[in-house]
Amino acid sequence: MKFKSDFLWGAATAAYQVEGAAHADGRGDSVWDVFCEKKGAVLDGSSGENACMQYEHVEEDVALMAQMGLKAYRFSLSWSRILPEGTGEVNQKGIDYYNHLIDCLKAHNIEPFVTLYHWDLPQALQEKGGWLNPDSVQWFGEYTKIVAEAFSDRVKYFITFNEPQCFIGLGYYGTVHAPGLNCSPREAFLAAHHVLMAHGLAVKTLRKYGKQELLIGYAPTGRFTYPKTNSKEDIQAAKDMMFHEIAITEWEWSMTWWSDPVFFGKYPEDALEQYKGIVPDFPEEDMELICQPLDFVGQNIYDGRMVEMGKDGKPVFSPEPLGFAHTHMKSPVTPEILYWMPQFLYERYGKPVVVTENGISNGDLVSLDGKVHDGCRIAYLERYLQKLGEAAELVPVMGYFHWSFMDNFEWACGYQERFGLVYVDYPTQKRIMKDSGYWYADVIRTNGECIGNSDEYSDRCMIIC
Repeated sequence: MKFKSDFLWGAATAAYQVEGAAHADGRGDSVWDVFCEKKGAVLDGSSGENACMQYEHVEEDVALMAQMGLKAYRFSLSWSRILPEGTGEVNQKGIDYYNHLIDCLKAHNIEPFVTLYHWDLPQALQEKGGWLNPDSVQWFGEYTKIVAEAFSDRVKYFITFNEPQCFIGLGYYGTVHAPGLNCSPREAFLAAHHVLMAHGLAVKTLRKYGKQELLIGYAPTGRFTYPKTNSKEDIQAAKDMMFHEIAITEWEWSMTWWSDPVFFGKYPEDALEQYKGIVPDFPEEDMELICQPLDFVGQNIYDGRMVEMGKDGKPVFSPEPLGFAHTHMKSPVTPEILYWMPQFLYERYGKPVVVTENGISNGDLVSLDGKVHDGCRIAYLERYLQKLGEAAELVPVMGYFHWSFMDNFEWACGYQERFGLVYVDYPTQKRIMKDSGYWYADVIRTNGECIGNSDEYSDRCMIIC
């Protein structure tokens, strides 16, 4: 198996999860700084105040990326590090930090892949209503202009939002994530609409102020499905379930509610009918703003549910087999999803696909030899990437970003979950490349040819790890 020669092999992180230095050099509070102070909000009572201290370990971390052979690093910007109050005066030290990170990446021929927003709204803006306030669209536009002017001379890849399903579904409609508002359905729809408008304005702003030709996308997630068999009936059932049934039953987690407006300029009609009387009436000019041309379809893809066509001609979920494989977070292991999702996405939206996140939480330990032998992660990645390679032979797949480059603060789960290719000992901030990091380096070096040869790799691992 071999991917295209220009395939973007990358890894990803998010600002609040890795940077630390939460109160250093003029950074303002974000909603996550405040949310973590609530008793019981985070599993282990922790926060991202220190996280992985990448703020102080930029050069070390980028050197590890280079050792791994990463072609691209996807990271998010802390809005409140650049604009402590969300709008107004720019914090030059924040700009300097990201300039240093970008310059380090470029010096090692690693492509910076910048995400504008990964859940950490400045607290000053939340106190003005956050995404419920229609002014949030312009706030995001102002922030995006500053980013474009500061970084687009060296950064050509931008992503507007990461997983709006999560910060709206869990943070506005629910209480699991910041800011934990428990909004009414109508309020949640309104906040979601403002996010989509902010996305559209950000795309326009990046195009206008970008200092080179930019490639822009968006990184939602969703409830994903794949067919039980390769029959036409089961394939159609999987698509019907994902693109229609889920939009009706769980709009906040659906793909179509969050992606159809971006690519088609309209919300899915079946969902609009289902929520008639709850969804506000949105003017046509809002939809025109939301629907800006994008260069790729980004999607965070971890797992999916198997679907088959029922005897009544309607899609139904197939039960999980007894003892099915799962991650440390109890998510099912379903490598088939990286075969089917790129095909479904390309067929529906007609743009090259980037897997903007995929990975596994594992119960990693440092062994007595001082190394981290995370064979489960290698087994997971080998199966998922094998399926992605099969999909890439059928539809254009631009790149893959492993979540995550390093262990980090996992939001409401605190530091109880480890997703990284690099182990972080949080008390000492020591980094240890895991076996999976060395394996991924081999994948990148061979452009995927080594996938499927894990036995052969394990012999080499004894030498290089």
